[in-house]
Amino acid sequence: MILNEKVIVVTGGAGLLGRRFCAAVAGQGGLAIIADVNRTAAERAAEEITATGGRAEAATLDITDTASVDGLIAAVDARHGRIDAVVNNAYPRNKSWGRRLEEVTYADFCENVSLHLGGYFLVAQRFAGYFRSHGGGNIVNMASIYGTMVPRFEVYANTPMTMPVEYAAIKSSIIQLTRYFAQYFKADGVRCNVLSPGGILDQQPETFLKQYNSHCGAKGMLEAQDIVGALVFLLSDDSRYVTGQNLIVDDGFCL
Repeated sequence: MILNEKVIVVTGGAGLLGRRFCAAVAGQGGLAIIADVNRTAAERAAEEITATGGRAEAATLDITDTASVDGLIAAVDARHGRIDAVVNNAYPRNKSWGRRLEEVTYADFCENVSLHLGGYFLVAQRFAGYFRSHGGGNIVNMASIYGTMVPRFEVYANTPMTMPVEYAAIKSSIIQLTRYFAQYFKADGVRCNVLSPGGILDQQPETFLKQYNSHCGAKGMLEAQDIVGALVFLLSDDSRYVTGQNLIVDDGFCL
C-alpha cells in the first residue's frame, strides 16, 4: 500500500491506460481522481474501482481549458484538503490525427501540438503552482519511446498505420518540458518525471504486431498493465529523490 492516503489526479483517467493507472492508485491505498473530458466514462471507471473496495472519484476535465484545470484543482482541494500528485495522461487529438506525413496539413499539425503538448503544459503549470504553495507535490508526464528515438517506419509496412509526425514532435517535447519543470521547481519540493512506454496492445493488425515484436524481448507489444509498476514507483515515496528523469518501459524495443 505504498500510495496510502495519497490523493492522485489522473488526466485521461477513463482511457485505455488511465483506467489501469487509476485502479493501481486505488489498489495501493490511494484515492484516484479520474479526470476525463468524458464524464460518463469517468463515472463508469470510478464505479468499477469502488465496486472492488478501492477509492475513486470521477471528475470532468478539459486539459486545454485553464478554467477547467483550475476548477478541478480547487474542487479536489476543497473536498480532500490536499493533492499529492497528478498524472498527465490525457491524449487529445483532432479528427485528422494519424495521417501520413505528406497528408498532414499545417493547421492540423499546429492544432494537434496545441491540444496535446499545450494541454500537458497547462496541467503541469497549474498543478506545479498549487504544489509549490502547499509545500510540494509530484507530476508524472506520459511520453513515449518515440520521444527518444527515430521512428521504425518498417514496422508499419503493409498496414494502414503510421507513426504520426505530430506524435514524435509532441512526445519529444514533453520529455524536455518535464526537465524544464523539474529544474524550475526543484527548490520548491515539486518533482516532475516522465514515463515513456513502448507500444500498447489495442487491436493492432497482426502484420504490425509481428513486425513490432521482432524488435523486442520476451513480451513484445505491451499491455496497459505492464506500465503500472513503473508509474506506481514514480508516484510513491520510494522515488522521493527522483526528478527530471525519463523512465522507459518497452521490452527493449528502442535498443
